Formats: sequence, structure tokens, C-alpha cells
Amino acid sequence: MLTSIRKTILTLALAAALPGVALAQTAANPIVIKFSHVVAPDTPKGKGAERFKQLAEERTGGRVKVEVYPNSQLYKDKEEVEALQLGSVQMLAPSLSKFGPLGVKEFEVFDLPFIFPSAAVLDRVTNGPVGAAMLKKLEPKGIVGLAYWDNGFKEMSANRPLRDVKDFKGLKMRIQSSKILEAQMRALGALPQVMAFSEVYQALQTGVVDGTENTPSNYWTQKTHEVQKDMTVSNHGYIGYAVITNKKFWDGLPADIRTILEGAMKDATKYTNAIAQQENDEALRKIQASGKVKVITLTDKEREAWRQALLPVHKEMAGRVGKDTIEAIYKESAALGFKQ
Repeated sequence: MLTSIRKTILTLALAAALPGVALAQTAANPIVIKFSHVVAPDTPKGKGAERFKQLAEERTGGRVKVEVYPNSQLYKDKEEVEALQLGSVQMLAPSLSKFGPLGVKEFEVFDLPFIFPSAAVLDRVTNGPVGAAMLKKLEPKGIVGLAYWDNGFKEMSANRPLRDVKDFKGLKMRIQSSKILEAQMRALGALPQVMAFSEVYQALQTGVVDGTENTPSNYWTQKTHEVQKDMTVSNHGYIGYAVITNKKFWDGLPADIRTILEGAMKDATKYTNAIAQQENDEALRKIQASGKVKVITLTDKEREAWRQALLPVHKEMAGRVGKDTIEAIYKESAALGFKQ
């Protein structure tokens, strides 16, 4: 009897020491991944999280359970990264600008205007050694970077047409918190106004700010186009996310489970990035069809004037994001025939 009790105690002790191994042995007691994010379930990010959940649970035979918490149900935008570092959640997909405050300022390069001359260059960066090296820099912070998820390229809007750089002069333009975006708006002669995403619609409606920048899908889902008179298809900047996980949790997973989850994330990423482009294209069509805002498409000459006005921001911010990081992206652009 005593021997049996000792065996039971030993078994429980081993289970406590190796929780990943113990939990992986049965679908009745699965490994739980809390995947928290701050947007709606019907956004590309929200749909991507649900696709990862589906693939992870199916491919592990239920040995892993993914609990998705959208709309900041668990943590707000400013709280979620710290929550992940503390192990309160296991997975997030924050915007790339969130890593600057952690001390990994290289990620702020994604905020630079016209840094990506095409989607092909962006893909080459995020799916190549440059993007992989940046994700690796998160590990000393207790974070493992798993993938890059697209939101899309940004457009500009205001209550007057924005064709020429001088059209921005004096406009109060809403931005997310970013030193790079502040410099971008100043270079155009505008006045940058940092504001929470949830406050933008009312601020535009009441005239607290004159304009903003965002992807077509965000304009459409947030109904921003209803409170702006003019929108310019500029594709001047990019909004993206990094899917991240707690390093201690990830390293503690059984090797076979980790391999399965890596495959599930790879396939979820392909799905998410594909629908992001589709939804932006569809959103732009809906915005144009709504008749609520005049959509302007820049000529090549007009867009080049914008680019020339904003390229100095690259040099201005090189000391912040790293000259080597900028040069690495220039190199990827050159490989596809683009010059900066």
C-alpha cells in the first residue's frame, strides 16, 4: 500500500515538473493556449486566430485547446504584451509598433512611409532572413515571434482633397502612437494627433481632428469613410502584426506538439494574409460605391511627389530604427528592381 502511495506521489511530482508532457498525453486534459487580441472576430486578424484554433485542435487530436479572446476581452491594447510576458496569456498578435517600447526599435521600420514599394517587397522582408532576424530579437524579452500577419497598406483621408503635398498643410491628422508617424505627418506639413483607435470616428465627426490614415478594411468596418469627404489611395505605409507567444511556455511544449503548432501557424498565416488583401480590395470597392466619400487615385507623378517629400523621414529616423535595418530593406527592394 505504501509503495503504491509513493508511486502515486512520484507520478504527480513528475507531472508537476513536466506539465507539457503530462498534459499532452490526453485530450481530456489538453494544453490550453489563450490567444488574446484587441479587434473584432470578423477582421483578418480575428479570422486568422480562429483558423489557427481550428487547425491546432484538429491536428493535435484535441491535445491542444485554443481559447480565442477578441475585442480586448482579457487585456487592452497597452496591457496585452506585459500579460504575455507574465504568462497570463500564451499568444497575441499585436501591431508591430508595440515592440518599440520594449526596446526592440527595429520593428518601427515598418512604420516608415514608402519603405515598401510593393507587396512583393514586403513579403520578401517578412518571409525572409530580415524578418526572421527581427523576430529573433524578441527572445531576450521572453517572447517568441511565430509569424507576421498583414493588415494592409494605408490610405489618407480628410475633409478636403489630398493630391498635392501642400494640401496637408495645417491639417490635424490622427495617428497611432509612433515617433515615425509623427515625423511623417510633420514632413507633410500636417499636425500629428495621437489618438486611440476607438476614438477616431467621433473625433472626425466633431472636427477634433481633420483626417487620418488607415487601411481600407479599417475605414469600412469602423465607418470612418462616413465622416470624411475625401480619401486618397496612396498606399504610403503599412500596418501589420506579429503573432507572438510566451517563450517559457513555447519551450516547455513537447517537441511533437510544437512542430504541429508551427505547421498550423504557417497555414493560418497564409490564410490570414490572403484574406487581408481580399478584404482591403473589397472594402475599397464598397467605400467607392457608398458615395459617402470621394475616392482619389494619385497619378504616378503625384505619388512620386509624396514619396520624395517623405523619404527624408527614413534618414531622420535611421538613428532610432537602425540604419542597418533600413539598408537591409533597401537591399530587398533592389533585388526586385526598386530604387529608394
